Amino acid sequence: MQSGHSVEPIMNLQTPRSQPRASVTHSHSAHAHRRLPIVAVFGSGSDSHMEQSAKLGTWLASQNVHLLTGGGGGVMLAVSHAFATVPERHGLVIGIVPGQLDDMNNTCNAPVGYPNPRVEVPIMTHLPHSGKKGMRSSSRNHINVLTGDVIIILPGQWGTAAEAELAVRYNKPAVAWLSDTDQIEGLHPSIPVVQRFGQVKKFVTAHLPDRNG
Repeated sequence: MQSGHSVEPIMNLQTPRSQPRASVTHSHSAHAHRRLPIVAVFGSGSDSHMEQSAKLGTWLASQNVHLLTGGGGGVMLAVSHAFATVPERHGLVIGIVPGQLDDMNNTCNAPVGYPNPRVEVPIMTHLPHSGKKGMRSSSRNHINVLTGDVIIILPGQWGTAAEAELAVRYNKPAVAWLSDTDQIEGLHPSIPVVQRFGQVKKFVTAHLPDRNG
């Protein structure tokens, strides 16, 4: 998920893994044993788009859902930070992590910065490709899209555009929260674009799986 924009400072989000996180509620009620829906959030891997990410992550944490991202920096870290720091949330932060096979040493290594410190459930993969190669079968983008019940797309570059196109391919409910379609070059025309946070919340609520069944 590459971006041509300047990189915003995100050091304030880099919380050491030893630092206590906001508590996650684990009730013994029947509700707690039902699978929570998964909301996937995609966006720039370098620009945090902090105002949008913070609003979105905080709200999602109140919705009894899990959050899924690509596990890296930028939007992925910012929305995960906002989600993870909400007290008494039910959901967890899931990160789908890229990896590069090292056949000589029989290892598979994640890039530097992956998973970010806010990922609570890292899903390690052997899939290295992203950005302009994000449509390839060797990209974790397929897993990102297929795992999410609902997809929210924030500003990003080629990798984000690839995830949006895969959402269309796999018939996943997806919405882009952008001030202008130029914020994602090559955004698939079938993806609805909204400009207000209230529209994002309405879309997500309408498309989440039935949690009363």
